Amino acid sequence: MSAFMIFDLAPIGSIVAWSDGAPRPPERHKKKLATWKTRNSQGRLIRKEGPRTLGTYTAPASFTLYEGNIGSGNTIMVTILRTFGLDSSLAFKVLERPPLGAVRIFDRPGPSGELIHLAENHAAAEAWLKEHLYPLSVLEEVTADEIAVDHIEGRTAA
Repeated sequence: MSAFMIFDLAPIGSIVAWSDGAPRPPERHKKKLATWKTRNSQGRLIRKEGPRTLGTYTAPASFTLYEGNIGSGNTIMVTILRTFGLDSSLAFKVLERPPLGAVRIFDRPGPSGELIHLAENHAAAEAWLKEHLYPLSVLEEVTADEIAVDHIEGRTAA
């Protein structure tokens, strides 16, 4: 499916894969494999952002996927985020949607909020917040209404 469909249909917290359609190179081709992995991977959908104007340039709407962290032990050196514009030529697929009853934790309120954690329930979300201090965090539960609307309208993005 297209980037536009991911932006329109996939709920925040979904696991989304992207691909350019090229076959995976053999492990012995390290550089080719590294390049391939940047255009063929997966991550958790953490943010959707509408179009924005910067001077005379209007950036298209986009979404951001969290791919992972690089570090050792409890020390995170680099967080890998991938942002895709709706004009991306890559193919996308929703691999997993957030389960019913899960709680999304956003770093701040409003449309610029970014998913920082997906807890399995409200109690787990509160426990996570006690350990990780985010003073402006917002909790949002994945509801049956959200899932039902997708199925009723035929909007399932799987």
